[in-house]
Amino acid sequence: QVQLVESGGGLVQAGGSLRLSCAASGSIFSINVMGWYRQAPGKQRELVARIISGGSTDYADSVKGRFTISRDNAKNTVLLQMNSLKPEDTAVYYCNAYIQTEEVVSTKNNYWGQGTQVTVSS
Repeated sequence: QVQLVESGGGLVQAGGSLRLSCAASGSIFSINVMGWYRQAPGKQRELVARIISGGSTDYADSVKGRFTISRDNAKNTVLLQMNSLKPEDTAVYYCNAYIQTEEVVSTKNNYWGQGTQVTVSS
């Protein structure tokens, strides 16, 4: 069974920084995409950033220039460096990955981490 384990959330002042980490473990043949979503109270879950196997990245407009997503392939880990944090960044952040557990494509599935709370105070 594949698991995604997140760490790095917490409370920070506006303008501060946090780094989120997500490590995938278990039966892994390949990781196609890894990314971060967030969900604030009363709002839909939204994509924050993602990184594809080829190295390309996508960011939500609201975080461009402030957040950076990266990966460590050797450790099956994705990182989200969050700088210049704003109160509106407050949300539960979820790691997400598309992972194949066997050589056949039919084993590709979407996995989610448990979520980590990020709170940015004024």
